Amino acid sequence: MQIRDLPYTDPGDPDVRSGPRFLLWLGRNQLSGQFNSLLWGLIGQLGVAALPLGVGMAVQATVDGSGTRLMYAAGLLMLLGAVIALGETMLHRSTITNWITAAARVHQLLARRTVELGSLLTRRVAAGEVVAVSTGDVEKIGWFVEAVSRFLAAAVALIAVCVGLVIYEPTLGSVVAIGIPLIALAVLPLLPVATRRADIQRDKAGIATELASDTVAGLRVLRGIGGEELFLDRYRRASQEMRRASVHSASMWSLISAIQVLLPGALMLTVVVYGAHLALDGRVTVGELVTVYSAVLLAAHPMRTFEEIAMAYSYSKPSAKRAARVLALRRDTAGSGAAHTAAPTGDLYDPVTGMLAPAGRLTAVVCGDPDAAGLLAERLGGHPADSGRPSVLLGGAPLDELPLTAARTAVLVQDKEPVLLSGTLRELLDVPASGEVSASDALEAAQCGDVLQALARASADQDADPMETRITERGRSLSGGQRQRLALARSLVTDPGVLVLDEPTSAVDSHTESRIAAGVKRLREGRTTVVLSSSPLLLELADRVVLMDGETVAAVGTHRELLRSEGRYRAVVTRESGDESGPRTADGGLAKPVESA
Repeated sequence: MQIRDLPYTDPGDPDVRSGPRFLLWLGRNQLSGQFNSLLWGLIGQLGVAALPLGVGMAVQATVDGSGTRLMYAAGLLMLLGAVIALGETMLHRSTITNWITAAARVHQLLARRTVELGSLLTRRVAAGEVVAVSTGDVEKIGWFVEAVSRFLAAAVALIAVCVGLVIYEPTLGSVVAIGIPLIALAVLPLLPVATRRADIQRDKAGIATELASDTVAGLRVLRGIGGEELFLDRYRRASQEMRRASVHSASMWSLISAIQVLLPGALMLTVVVYGAHLALDGRVTVGELVTVYSAVLLAAHPMRTFEEIAMAYSYSKPSAKRAARVLALRRDTAGSGAAHTAAPTGDLYDPVTGMLAPAGRLTAVVCGDPDAAGLLAERLGGHPADSGRPSVLLGGAPLDELPLTAARTAVLVQDKEPVLLSGTLRELLDVPASGEVSASDALEAAQCGDVLQALARASADQDADPMETRITERGRSLSGGQRQRLALARSLVTDPGVLVLDEPTSAVDSHTESRIAAGVKRLREGRTTVVLSSSPLLLELADRVVLMDGETVAAVGTHRELLRSEGRYRAVVTRESGDESGPRTADGGLAKPVESA
């Protein structure tokens, strides 16, 4: 895979049983790229390893006064320089390719899982962890994947250096052959400590990221209640804890780096002292001493890759673990979905609660508990909170068994707090849709006239088209009611077979709410619509009203029928006390008691 071939047609099915298994799976999917990097790495590293031979030949030729051998040595050094330049250049290209393609594969896997889970992702995994996985963790995983081939090339080069020196000069070569493995393995006892400290530092960073995300998302609310300083203090404390953990982790890696500098220096000093003694005794020539010394000097570079691979693995292992935890999440399904290839039609029925929404009609659902309403909305969208319960049925077909595309075509759920993505209004409304509802009709039904005016005023161009005006991230430049209405317009444009709206008018005034209710009723005529609300203005226009008592349907009827017959319904809808549950008149008022004669 080359960078120009990205994105992957299919990023594959990852092994998410553990972080190391996920890293191994990534490596197996890049075998050709890893082999390519290993090949170029060997060319460059072996070229570097052969340099001491040319240097030693040149020194010895100079000592012996041989111009011919000096020219041969110069030619060898020039050839090795060209080989090293070629190897290092191509190694850099291939390792960066491995890094980018591995990161792209993880990004695609995360994007696929995010699309599959939708809003359930942040209910199962903290938002800060999702941000950490999709940013820093992907980079660390790519770092380890690309470092593997360079480490293998360096290890092979060091083995070749040790073997070559033992053959070239057995006395000094044996010293080097013993010293290099000891240096490479000297930091192993410190790696578990460094890894633990790095894990703590990343955990602290995840907490700080989550606090920052929550603080920014709720800044307007926090300012309204005067709580921004409280959250900022929490973030400051989390940030300081992360800083202390980072310093604690860095101190161990600094010690490992110091050892990787100190021990090769000690080996080099040993070779110089012992080699000089041998040279004075006439047991080695000056050229041989220079060759061995140069080999030890140049071996320090590939030995640093041992530290790098240890650091890369210690950082990427928890990152891969977090990524695997996110990728292991699945949309709960009770079957394979093979029996249903298209979006079904018909009544929407929840076997758990007994709630029925007849096809083609507007059904309102009244829940005394807002949290229970949210859970019901999730179930109606095919995402049950408890996977052991039976799925919601649409036309007799379980939503959990539908392919994801068919399920999303069939049912659309608008959350109580929908999110607006940044971009122009035209881009916001450019969503997969049936094509039966235009953007202008949806905006009109959702009463977005004042929103269009506000967007036009916000544009620098006086004659600007409000549809081309940019909306800031999450629509923070708009009021809560404006965001809610734009989200409703987006849902109406989609025109799904079943539309579930959870409190779609909670942030608007009663006059606007009345017009929105009429607009939704008109635009969704003949389509199945479920509205979870306790607003009388919406309930009045519903074809059918369902009163929920916990997870059970308590009563079914029209708004006026339930006002007359159900005290619990009146208590929720009119916010009355429980003792005002006597008989009602046709318009929902208390009936006047009849006096006895």
